[in-house]
Amino acid sequence: MTVLLDVLAITAALATAVIFGTDTLGALVMRPTYAAVDDATMTRVVGLSHRYGNARMPLPGILSVVAGAATALTAYLIGRPAAGAAAGSALVLLLVWLVLFNRISLPINKVFIEAAEAGRVPAGARGLQQRWDSIINLRATLQGVALLGFCLTLALAAA
Repeated sequence: MTVLLDVLAITAALATAVIFGTDTLGALVMRPTYAAVDDATMTRVVGLSHRYGNARMPLPGILSVVAGAATALTAYLIGRPAAGAAAGSALVLLLVWLVLFNRISLPINKVFIEAAEAGRVPAGARGLQQRWDSIINLRATLQGVALLGFCLTLALAAA
């Protein structure tokens, strides 16, 4: 059963790392890039990137949550409560991230996708992007700490 716990924790960590890396790129690279270009360019690039992101990123996102929940449950079932607590804490962080993404980021993504596909700049484009940017550091932090939680789970499972 310890092997199963390890496989689940590694799966959760790797899937979380995909989202963490993407959000970190957004915070460190894309935010200042978007600020340096005109509204039409920003809209086109943001809209296209979110179109691809919204289509491709749910897989690692769902996998991280499902594997995280399975990791926590398995840890408790095999008598590794500290590992279960670490995985459970990481799962809670992923769920907080999901709420923030769905309430703030996703609606903005949809506006930019529609605008990019229509070849127009949405009203208040800069304000929308600033709103999206306002939580990207928090999103990256939540994912990073969740990733650390899954790594801690592996260490505690081995102890």
